[in-house]
Amino acid sequence: MAGYGASRILGRVVVLLLLILVMAGGGILWFDYLNLIDAKTVLAPVYRLIGREGRTQPEAAPEELLNLDAARLASRLEALELRSMELDAREQELQNRYGEIEQMAQELEERQKALDERENSFNAITREAENKERSVEQNARYLTGMPPRQAVGILTAMDDQDAIDVFRKTEEIAQAEGTTSIVSYWLSLMPPERAAELQRKMAGRPPSLN
Repeated sequence: MAGYGASRILGRVVVLLLLILVMAGGGILWFDYLNLIDAKTVLAPVYRLIGREGRTQPEAAPEELLNLDAARLASRLEALELRSMELDAREQELQNRYGEIEQMAQELEERQKALDERENSFNAITREAENKERSVEQNARYLTGMPPRQAVGILTAMDDQDAIDVFRKTEEIAQAEGTTSIVSYWLSLMPPERAAELQRKMAGRPPSLN
């Protein structure tokens, strides 16, 4: 009975081994069909044992290997050349942009200079006008405090516009201080033609054009 049981176990083992070999061979053939492996190349030694030639991978000649390396090197050189061209284009773009920014900065500087010059000119005109205003007011007060005939003598010797400025400032001071303006009396003491001319000009020009 023991010998009979051992033979049965041995038979099962052999059957299982055969089944495993069949399944492995089927799997190899299936992977070969799917081009996942090259079964004939892998099993070439087995084919030679049974007298058949298996498929082997062709061996590359040294020249072919050199050509492959040269192709890879050429490809890398081409990529480097493209990268270099791209960097040159970016550098040129940056230079152009820098030139535009520099030109804009120069234009802004010129505009700032023009604005500064206009501001300085305006300030100079303003100071000149303020100085003239103070001078006219000082003359008006000085002439108002003088004897009328003496003041008229000075006013008659002035230019028409200077005399008109004094007349208007004298009237402004009198109005601000609530007193009577002496301008009418000065005009009455002047030669009639000169007085008429001054009155005509005073009536024809607004105070802002003094």
